[in-house]
Amino acid sequence: MTSLRLTPLSHSLSATVRVPGSKSLTNRALLIASLANGTTRLTNALFSDDSRYFAHALQTLGFDVQLDETNHEMTVTGLGGKIPAQKADLFIGNAGTAARFLSAFLTLGHGEYILDGEPRMRERPIGDLVDALTQLGAIVESVERSTLNVQRLICPPVKIIANGLPGGETKVAGNISSQFLSALLMVAPYAQNPIEISLSTELNSKPYVDMTISIMRDFGVEIERDGHTQFVIHPNSYSLIPNYPIESDASAASYFFAAPAICGGTVKVENISRRSVQGDIGFLDVLIQMGCSVQETDNCLLVIGHSPLRGIDVDMRDIPDTAQTLAAIAPFASSPTRIRGIASARVKETDRIHATCAELSRLGVKVEEHQDGMTIYPCQTFRPANIQTYNDHRMAMAFSLIGLRFDGMTIENPSCVSKTFPNFFDVLKSLG
Repeated sequence: MTSLRLTPLSHSLSATVRVPGSKSLTNRALLIASLANGTTRLTNALFSDDSRYFAHALQTLGFDVQLDETNHEMTVTGLGGKIPAQKADLFIGNAGTAARFLSAFLTLGHGEYILDGEPRMRERPIGDLVDALTQLGAIVESVERSTLNVQRLICPPVKIIANGLPGGETKVAGNISSQFLSALLMVAPYAQNPIEISLSTELNSKPYVDMTISIMRDFGVEIERDGHTQFVIHPNSYSLIPNYPIESDASAASYFFAAPAICGGTVKVENISRRSVQGDIGFLDVLIQMGCSVQETDNCLLVIGHSPLRGIDVDMRDIPDTAQTLAAIAPFASSPTRIRGIASARVKETDRIHATCAELSRLGVKVEEHQDGMTIYPCQTFRPANIQTYNDHRMAMAFSLIGLRFDGMTIENPSCVSKTFPNFFDVLKSLG
């Protein structure tokens, strides 16, 4: 389907939905389970483009990974830190998590590996991670080094010439992607010597690093840390967990948390809690500031919309993946909304700041673009528009919220949601 015309709802909401398992938890658990010794079954795992690329990469490397999509289960047999293949070409689409995590993971192997992706992945910088791994004794090179004269501009494809990871001290930037730090932390127990990591910049998306540390602890590895600035990991190995449940994805849930803010009524999202280790659960606090209320019952979260919706001024550096969700509901607020701290969103699947501003303008919404975010003004009258999605799943999902209220919106390339939430539009339809 090349485009999808959305039909607005004629009533306030009273719906219960379930969203897929967390992408962030699924991909971290896949990596850690493949390092443990034995078989781990991930239940409620996410089956999407990103997680499939990750799982298929592990299969290409010689791991036994069984995928049961019907039951949302992945079974991974880990080999205690060993990587079977000594040579592999891995294609990871536009899965940023897979690119970062696998680049670090492959340094534990013995052989030569090439990691590549779609054209957009070839524009997403990975040089800070390459630099950090190089300081630890790894050999990671840009395949197209001739066109890149500054290391921090290195993007896939990259070549990893591996002979185990020596270890030692390293510095890594945290302002482009917290996944660089998460990748280092997860593979560090299998280095030949202790690893000490220092942050060379402020760390964005801190909750994602806390999530990484939490999963490592689940699998029996503790790290020493000084807040979010310094981390020490000693040689260790992950314990086997035969069954590891994955909770629902908080980023995916954000669209359904947001729906009652603009439509009124209630939406209940199952299999997720305020105590979630996923940082994007913090989006609920944003909705509360805007005037919504939130209740929790039996591992479900219920969001209740109240009129009028208030505009807010909010720093979203720790939850940048929900910034587009906020941007989509902000025009319905009674006062302007300022989104700050999301400069890192410019190097995601698309330049999310520029793309969001462009599509809001297309709808007739007054919006100001800033280097680190945007200011969105209340809008009384929307213009009919075909919303461009830039092959970015979050553009398609966020802007579909406006279509719940406004008749005249078409989403181009709706299938791009397959990256993280293949049945998104079916779940959206169930709100009616």
